[in-house]
Amino acid sequence: MLKEKIIERFLQLSAAVSILTTLGILYVLLSESLDFFNEVSIVEFLTDTQWTPLFSEKHFGILPLLSGTLLTSLIAILVAVPVGLSIAIFLNEYAPKQLRKILKPILEVLAAIPTVVYGYFALMVVTPFLQNFIPDLSGFNALSPGIVMGIMIIPLIASLSEDALYAIPNSLREASYGMGATKLQTVFRVLIPSASSGIIVSIILAISRAFGETMIVAIAAGQQPNFTFNPLVPIETITTYIVQVSLGDVVQGSIEYKTIYAAGIALFVLTFILNNISYFIRRKYQKYQL
Repeated sequence: MLKEKIIERFLQLSAAVSILTTLGILYVLLSESLDFFNEVSIVEFLTDTQWTPLFSEKHFGILPLLSGTLLTSLIAILVAVPVGLSIAIFLNEYAPKQLRKILKPILEVLAAIPTVVYGYFALMVVTPFLQNFIPDLSGFNALSPGIVMGIMIIPLIASLSEDALYAIPNSLREASYGMGATKLQTVFRVLIPSASSGIIVSIILAISRAFGETMIVAIAAGQQPNFTFNPLVPIETITTYIVQVSLGDVVQGSIEYKTIYAAGIALFVLTFILNNISYFIRRKYQKYQL
């Protein structure tokens, strides 16, 4: 009984650590952001289309950073979701077991590559390659880091989606084949709907990973806060700006320094909304499955 109590307390402590860490981060962001919003109107912060807190003529509109974050993440998801799901379906339904055991670890090696390497790959390889087909593409742009971010999160979607498909009982497959369905029909009409919860979770995690990515966009996107959804021009994301200010050139405690907390709380709220939407969608799919 003593061992059981010790294990129970340890598990409770582990759960409390994660909750307290989140609350601590939220407290720091809110307390510092309130100081920022005492000097800058929240209406200006949410509606101004210019972000120039480090210039002589200061503007504090978050929309340019928000549009850059959404644009690169959208490109990454458009690349990663179809490729990642295709890989998951191939590994689970078409590849021989021995080939699956070889390919899946190789695929997951992509997740271990440092993001700074991806950043220089986007700048030195992907951008010049795209410029052969898109002459108007700027040397720094949103398209190439978005594509490379998509490549980076492919293992996340592929691995988790493959695990979700692998967990489906074989009885569902056999029932589908017994009704005369082909393998392709079984995959898209039986397996993917049955594994939709796990697939949605993988996509959510991939989107969150894209939102929080820093080095790829810092190197290849140009660090220019333009309010645009044109992927051919330079942009700046929220995380890139936070890194830019955190390098030490801005006086700590100044209004310019406090902008990183305002940007951080904006990213926190964005991620919070995304997670709640995804939770609602996942519950909806689970209800339909039941």
